Amino acid sequence: QVQLVESGGGLVQAGGSLRLSCAASRTIASIITMGWYRQAPGKQRELVASITSGGNTNYVDSVKGRFTISRDNAKNTLYLQMNTLKPEDTAVYYCNVRSIRHDYWGQGTQVTVSS
Repeated sequence: QVQLVESGGGLVQAGGSLRLSCAASRTIASIITMGWYRQAPGKQRELVASITSGGNTNYVDSVKGRFTISRDNAKNTLYLQMNTLKPEDTAVYYCNVRSIRHDYWGQGTQVTVSS
């Protein structure tokens, strides 16, 4: 069973930066897409950023120009660089890896941005 372990969350002031990491316990075959989701209290989980197996990236409008998704295949790790953070970015962030056989989720990491 593959496990995804997220790290890098925390408390930061508005305008600051954080980098989230999501490490897979082993290589996942036949990946379709990888992504970062977030869920704020009282809100639905939303897709923040995604990257396909071919390297194409996509971002929700609210983070374009501030967040960057990337991956290191050799380390089986997905990243989310978050710059110019805003209080509305406060949420639990989850990584997701979708393969042709299974949908994997991390346990979530809290990001809190103070004003």
